[in-house]
Amino acid sequence: MANIKSAKKRARQAVVRNQRNSSQRSRLRTAVKNVIKAIGANDVAGAENAYKVAEPILDRFSARGLIHKNKAARHKSRITARIKALKAA
Repeated sequence: MANIKSAKKRARQAVVRNQRNSSQRSRLRTAVKNVIKAIGANDVAGAENAYKVAEPILDRFSARGLIHKNKAARHKSRITARIKALKAA
């Protein structure tokens, strides 16, 4: 247990940030998973709508540092490629 006042504050902040990060990471994964599910069901319109929801979430959380910007770019690139392939098929 922290004894110094600033260390106690840091411990409190860590708890709050951990909860926020966990919640946001879960929201991000759910958004991406919804796109993947729609692609798996061969639902082009559903996949595009889910991607429109997921894309700003990816951008926002990468800008905030929750995930790396290249990870967000990789997700977006792979998802759009799969949606395009679904349209072509």
